Amino acid sequence: MRQEYKFDKGNRGPILRSKGKTQVTMYLDNDVIEAFRAKGDAVGRGYQTLINDALKDYIAKASKPVDARTLRRILREELNTAV
Repeated sequence: MRQEYKFDKGNRGPILRSKGKTQVTMYLDNDVIEAFRAKGDAVGRGYQTLINDALKDYIAKASKPVDARTLRRILREELNTAV
């Protein structure tokens, strides 16, 4: 073992970064955090995982293209209200 080690070229933090995840700082309302914490305690999962899942669900639903069936329904509704 050396008597002295040099850390002047060292990096702080973990040696290996986790793949697929990025740490961010985000401000959320207290009631949102408490709701996710309560739900996480109830189902036995972490509240941050539940928030991540909720965001993924939102992205999946928001980015779906309109299919022919939905387009027909919207057009029928609009044409019925125009009459």
